[in-house]
Amino acid sequence: MKTKFFAIASFAVILWGCSGAEDKIKPAEDRETLDAVVNNEATAAFQFDKEFHDFGNIEEGTKVETVFTFENVGESPLIITSAKGSCGCTVPDYPHKPIPPGGTGEIKVSFDSTGRGGKQDKTVTLNANTVPNQTILKITSNVLAKNSES
Repeated sequence: MKTKFFAIASFAVILWGCSGAEDKIKPAEDRETLDAVVNNEATAAFQFDKEFHDFGNIEEGTKVETVFTFENVGESPLIITSAKGSCGCTVPDYPHKPIPPGGTGEIKVSFDSTGRGGKQDKTVTLNANTVPNQTILKITSNVLAKNSES
């Protein structure tokens, strides 16, 4: 009996909480403005100085870093929502604040060659409010065995 009462009371609370929701739906004219933003009439756009970096030959255990510099050549603020390396050895650092049109920023990418050997091809995937919404930066290196001379 208590279970039925609890279920009916819960259902009533849910219905009461949803009443008046139709008042919160945006009118059609506001939806057009929203659609214009979603349809990217004014977009942000990356223009990188480079999208690929070759570290060349590096000794195993070495940590190296490069910087990819970009400009927002779009018409709206550029917002990077995430930057992920293809593995734990590749770590990006990116601006967390919007970059205004004409503004510049940097993506710093570090690579740790510890435990790696031979040819290494890694990527950093950026997600942003650009078209397309993903941009891929690439790094490469040739990791040489540590010199065993001490």
